[in-house]
Amino acid sequence: MRVASGGVMSSWKRLEVRPRAGLQWLLAAAVVVVLPLSGADGKADPKAEEKKKEASKADYVGSETCQTCHEDLFKAFQKNPHYLVESGKTKKAWAGKTCEACHGPGSKHAESADPKDIVNPSKAAASRVDQNCLACHANQQTHAGRIQSGHAHNQVSCAACHSVHKEQGRPAAWKPAQINGQCGACHPSVLAQFQRPYAHKLPQGAMSCVDCHNPHGSFLPRMVAVHSGNEPSCIQCHGNKRGPFVYDHPPMQLEGCGACHEPHGSANPKMLTRAEVRTLCLECHSNKPTAAAAPGQGNLGGIPPAIHDLRSPRYRNCTTCHQKIHGSYVNRGFLR
Repeated sequence: MRVASGGVMSSWKRLEVRPRAGLQWLLAAAVVVVLPLSGADGKADPKAEEKKKEASKADYVGSETCQTCHEDLFKAFQKNPHYLVESGKTKKAWAGKTCEACHGPGSKHAESADPKDIVNPSKAAASRVDQNCLACHANQQTHAGRIQSGHAHNQVSCAACHSVHKEQGRPAAWKPAQINGQCGACHPSVLAQFQRPYAHKLPQGAMSCVDCHNPHGSFLPRMVAVHSGNEPSCIQCHGNKRGPFVYDHPPMQLEGCGACHEPHGSANPKMLTRAEVRTLCLECHSNKPTAAAAPGQGNLGGIPPAIHDLRSPRYRNCTTCHQKIHGSYVNRGFLR
């Protein structure tokens, strides 16, 4: 009985020891697996992490590797202005690997053929696309205000208007009708304003949106392009209104042409913002202090004199007498 009982007890001891031994063996194995990836203090080994990152990085393989699968895009790219980079005439550092200048290193994509392993500017974030383009184009004068432009704030990337794969990648080389169609795709309400009776000759193809606006950004509101110094682009065509005048009309210096004119189109003659000239003039020249009441203001505003009886038709059109309303060289009242 003692032997039997001893045997039973020894068997129970073996049953109790085996699970503990198995658990200890599993913990020891886990420690063996974790230790190579950790330092002596249990933290992650920085060298191992760096090796992982280096192994995951892709390498540059050259444009010839891209051509094997994208033959049609490569042939179209040869007619694009960016092909000068491929030949090494402009950016020698990217010679022979221009595709990867915008799409990133392509070794992983060449092996897996997975679109996720390559950068697609048409699907990437606008900030990422602009970063790639401005790496070469940031030093150009026309791109000086790109970061602060309305297009950048509204996440409109360079690839939304430009294509480096097609023959014509620069809208400036397009015809006016093509540029207007490109801008009108996002600004249909503005394009419709040119259908009014009095408007600039944009639908007829005589001008385009980029003649007045800088799509890459400007230091003036509404991305208005500048012609000379800080003057708006209106002066480029309307040079006789430029000045400088001895007697300037204050709105010309303070608000610009948009104070009286609708730049895109209007239902009123001369593209005015009001149907009648007197209504437009009286917005400023009515119920204003006179020179006697406010010394130093001169003729800025002021109540019309008694001879301006607006009940008489001869006084309802201010420009009949005040012909030099943009500015005069000899008369303070813009009479000549």
